Amino acid sequence: MNYRRDIDGLRAVAVLPVVLFHFGVSAIPGGFTGVDIFFVISGYLISGSLLDDLERGQFSIGRFYWRRARRILPALTFVILLASIAAWFILLPSDLHEYSLSVIAASTFWSNIYFWKTTNYFSIDAELRPLLHTWSLSVEEQYYIFAPVLVYLIYRYASKRWLTILLPIAVGSFALAVMATTLAPTAGFYLLPTRIWELALGAMLMLRKPPALASRPLTELIGLAGFGLIAFGFLTISESDPFPGYNALFPCMGTALLIYAGQPHADRPVVPVATQVLRLAPLVWIGLISYSLYLVHWPINSFVHYLSLKAIGVPTIMAMIVASVALATFSWKYVEQPFRQKRAFTAPLPIFAFSAAAIALLCVGGLAGALGKGFPQRFPDFSTERVLVGGWRNGVCFNEGASRIENWNLADCTRTHGFPTNVLLWGDSFAAHYVSGLEANAQKIQANIIQYTYAGCPPNLSYFSYARPACTRFNERALSIIHDANIQAVILSGRWTDYQARGFDGLQKTVDRLRDMGVKVYVIGQSPEFIADVQKIAFFARREHVANTSWPMAMDPDINKQVLPFVKGATFIDPLAYLCDAAGCSYADAGTRQFLYFDYGHFSSAGATLAISKYWPSFAASNKVAKAK
Repeated sequence: MNYRRDIDGLRAVAVLPVVLFHFGVSAIPGGFTGVDIFFVISGYLISGSLLDDLERGQFSIGRFYWRRARRILPALTFVILLASIAAWFILLPSDLHEYSLSVIAASTFWSNIYFWKTTNYFSIDAELRPLLHTWSLSVEEQYYIFAPVLVYLIYRYASKRWLTILLPIAVGSFALAVMATTLAPTAGFYLLPTRIWELALGAMLMLRKPPALASRPLTELIGLAGFGLIAFGFLTISESDPFPGYNALFPCMGTALLIYAGQPHADRPVVPVATQVLRLAPLVWIGLISYSLYLVHWPINSFVHYLSLKAIGVPTIMAMIVASVALATFSWKYVEQPFRQKRAFTAPLPIFAFSAAAIALLCVGGLAGALGKGFPQRFPDFSTERVLVGGWRNGVCFNEGASRIENWNLADCTRTHGFPTNVLLWGDSFAAHYVSGLEANAQKIQANIIQYTYAGCPPNLSYFSYARPACTRFNERALSIIHDANIQAVILSGRWTDYQARGFDGLQKTVDRLRDMGVKVYVIGQSPEFIADVQKIAFFARREHVANTSWPMAMDPDINKQVLPFVKGATFIDPLAYLCDAAGCSYADAGTRQFLYFDYGHFSSAGATLAISKYWPSFAASNKVAKAK
């Protein structure tokens, strides 16, 4: 294939917003969509390489993987080794243990599956996982398992009917991606089946090239539209929007249009403006180092956030950008380039030997870290003291997904007793974390609080998740419990940050349904979440000689304002108004130094007792009315 400088420029357009988004530049809320641009480019170039081999009669699976190994593994190995050295000195034991598992996943190209199971890409603590960004490499490598075989079969046995075979695959993948944004958003983000269409779009553009346009005005319009679609994605899509789904069309179609506009044409000697822009030397240079830049920027970002555990300022961001570009340039020149040149050690046998040795080395290191539990002896001054947490009655009143819904029973899950009013506490773990403070506040509340909670299952009758398929049935059962247990009021509580991407329409429908049943409805908003476990925050605060126990939140501070419009007819309670101020939120009691949370955001017994005393509703007035009747 002929080299196209504009595609290297397009790589720069992809990687720079990703880096800036990850570094916290809010002006580019959709910077993460740059990964989708990479997927389209990869589909285009890899298919072109395969087609070139087929046309020359040189197609070989071994040859394909030899080229892929030379391109992918040297820089990846280099970055993981550097990150592992930093991790040894920086990460606390539990985090080094998790990091070690991610090393195994990244080096064997299934980290997208690992992080799907362990981390939401947009969660508050995602920045503390140094290899999270390798999920996209795993998606591509998994695509490469079947892509060369499929291209060969279509070329050899289907008379090059590229669209006949690839278009239905792409359409099916896109439809799955759209459905996943509401049914399984985390899986839809990370996994190959919902990303194939993006790679296939680039493949179809290469394998079934649309006719090049001789019309200069039309070509200019296509190039402008391509830039417009990509810019629209960068500037208007945010992490709270459903993605990939329909929203991924903007960066993907924009990329396809720019590649198409830059396609050479004998009758159009003048290069379109869009292509000229992409061929600018600075963009091409960034494009050349884009792979290394993508690899190095995230570990730098992750370790900086880990050491600060709070938002970072502009000078730090600038320093991270400079460090990322410098390290990426070094990696490109001294790691990538030598392996891409024709030398004795880049022949197939040495490359495959190097690949096997590198993967084995990384896996052995990862296994050692996992089996060694993160080597706690590295930090003898760090101790995880036991934080008191009242019983959530797991398996009965708090279902973690492994228990039968029918295990729930009214007697065991009535947490306070002796009052005329029955109140149902319904929600996920961010409802369950209040129960340890109920007994101490029973006289204030003046109600029999009945716990009905399920991990990862919000109190939303419209909610469905493939990860929690029983959640729908669990929520529906709440209605019969309300009827049978003579419930007079319902308190809905959840980790609302988890459900931003889906929207809160279902919450309003739930409130309306409960109001129709004649019960009083209270909705408790999002309580504070920190970037990490509060014991970790306290450890680093002590090292920095920070005396107070206030720490910045690591979530959207306006989350409760987003929930509020969807609870009409209910009484809304905003915990942040009671637990936080402009400086942050207290993670420990200033006097006793007791932790108010037992992890990044779930209340400890002390925290639950404090929270309920500050803002939970009292039903004393309801009891007086009941007695009067």
